[in-house]
Amino acid sequence: MLLHGIFPAVTTPFYPDGAVYYKKIEHNIDRYSRTPVAGMVILGSTGEAVMLSDQERRQVLRASIEAAAPDKVMIAGTGAESVLETLRLTEEAARLNYDVALVRTPHFYRPQMKPDALLAFYRTVADQSALPVLLYTVPPYTAYDLPLEVIVELADHPNIIGIKESSGNVEKVAQMVQRTRHIKRAATVTEVQQAVTRRMTINQVTNDHGNGAGNHENGGQLISADALTGAGTVAVATKPKIKTRSKETGFQVLVGAAHTVLDSLQAGASGAVLAFAVPAPTICFEIFAAWKDNDQELARSKQERIVAASRRIVAELGIPGVKHAMDLNGYYGGQPRMPLLPLTGGQKQEIERLMAPFPN
Repeated sequence: MLLHGIFPAVTTPFYPDGAVYYKKIEHNIDRYSRTPVAGMVILGSTGEAVMLSDQERRQVLRASIEAAAPDKVMIAGTGAESVLETLRLTEEAARLNYDVALVRTPHFYRPQMKPDALLAFYRTVADQSALPVLLYTVPPYTAYDLPLEVIVELADHPNIIGIKESSGNVEKVAQMVQRTRHIKRAATVTEVQQAVTRRMTINQVTNDHGNGAGNHENGGQLISADALTGAGTVAVATKPKIKTRSKETGFQVLVGAAHTVLDSLQAGASGAVLAFAVPAPTICFEIFAAWKDNDQELARSKQERIVAASRRIVAELGIPGVKHAMDLNGYYGGQPRMPLLPLTGGQKQEIERLMAPFPN
């Protein structure tokens, strides 16, 4: 699976009483589907996954993927403290046709989380996972940073395709890229070098974005119904098969700190999973696009524009800050789930000032 570009770390909306607001999930995912982001991460740290019950997590996964455009790479956060629970949620994500499982480091029993334990955890998950696995180290939340040596060793596993690295350490990103450069893998991509998702290759007749079978737009070709059933003369429309090619990917590194995106890309990262892309996907994509076009001056100017806002809103104010910023840009943020507290009036005004340059 190709993991190049910007991936918003999607939030989970709640009603004022704390119940999950599934209709607003659909609203938000539909809007992200209309932006140039490469895909979305569901049930990551910004998604308050640890605040949800097992049933809620499953329902959030379902609601999200049903609203997503078929060409967006969908990454499911399935990590839990045990191998068994991780595999159970990963199996559900695979059944729903997610593309990748994002598996955070187990960390509650931190004194015992030595390299051997982490190697055993991830290898067991990767051996049995129906989805390719993306390692996830997020020390700001877990207080555990997956060691470089462990990452490099795990990178050789054929079902571990990369890592989301959220420490903000660009030097570590560069070392990761350098020490996994020997890994040569291939991903199936479209003719314009975009990822081919599971949903794009399943159910060719049905238009996954709501138009249904029989749609003649997009170059659908007619075939005889008797070719499908052995009898009859009624013609039905099919969508043309996706034309694909192979692209070398290697071990893919996604970063999680918006203020280091450009430096990380220059160090060899393939993209980023960003909380700041949740309220402001366009400016984050513009950084990636300028870098990809080798316009480093433009990329640097755009990167510098988001530093203060991303540090304050994401790193300091956290999920409540991200959700209020979403409310300013046409997404539904709402309130976090307790024990996270809502913002003060002064904090909201500060976010409104910081977000003013980034209308979406």
